[in-house]
Amino acid sequence: MKIKLSKKNKGNEKKAVSNETLSDKSKFAIVEAYKSARSNIMFSLSAEDQKVFAVTSYSKGDGKSTVSSNLAISFSKMERKVLLLDCDLRRPNLHNIFKLENTIGLSNVIGKMAEFDDVVHRNVLPCLDVLTSGTIPPNPSELLYSPRFRKLVKHLYEEYDYIIFDTPPIGVVADALLLKDLIAGFVIVLRERATTHGDVQNLLESVKLADSKILGFIKVGCTGGNKGYKKYGYGKYYYYQYYYRDSE
Repeated sequence: MKIKLSKKNKGNEKKAVSNETLSDKSKFAIVEAYKSARSNIMFSLSAEDQKVFAVTSYSKGDGKSTVSSNLAISFSKMERKVLLLDCDLRRPNLHNIFKLENTIGLSNVIGKMAEFDDVVHRNVLPCLDVLTSGTIPPNPSELLYSPRFRKLVKHLYEEYDYIIFDTPPIGVVADALLLKDLIAGFVIVLRERATTHGDVQNLLESVKLADSKILGFIKVGCTGGNKGYKKYGYGKYYYYQYYYRDSE
């Protein structure tokens, strides 16, 4: 399989403009909360000797794509080369969040209809590349579990310091769990007043049955004294052990 991995930068990429993504105008508490999540994830990755992790949730609409985007932005602020990969082949999101015009992406690369270097969005922000999910295929699970995708990820290890997968909700489809051998573990997004204790319990059981790991939980949609928390939808970062004990 021929995969182009040129390090040249494309100068015509648009900057992220979604009002939900981190920027210089983001509130201090929001930026610091993502820094805290970033630090905890980095410690977990170093323990696993890995640099790839996935972001998922239990249900759709929980905000996982926004969280994965903001984590990718936060990691790129360290001047490390970061790739954000939209692995939700059923319900693409990242091209809307970053306002990217080209929707050809991962599914087209795996399906041998495009080359990685031709469709990856270079320097969407400094040190941050984004690969959208691409054309919605009839067989998303098969594509994510294919040898071609695994070979692609192994090639990407050589170019990037961190790779973040934005994956489908575990409570809707099992696609995310198919990636367990390629990642250090999952960062789970919970939405206040939407995700239930039963959802968390089911999610924990699914991840355990798949013999994978949870790196932590990020709670979004939190309400507080500052209206910005509600607007940006970011709350706190929790260790896996904290929620695991609560769910037993």
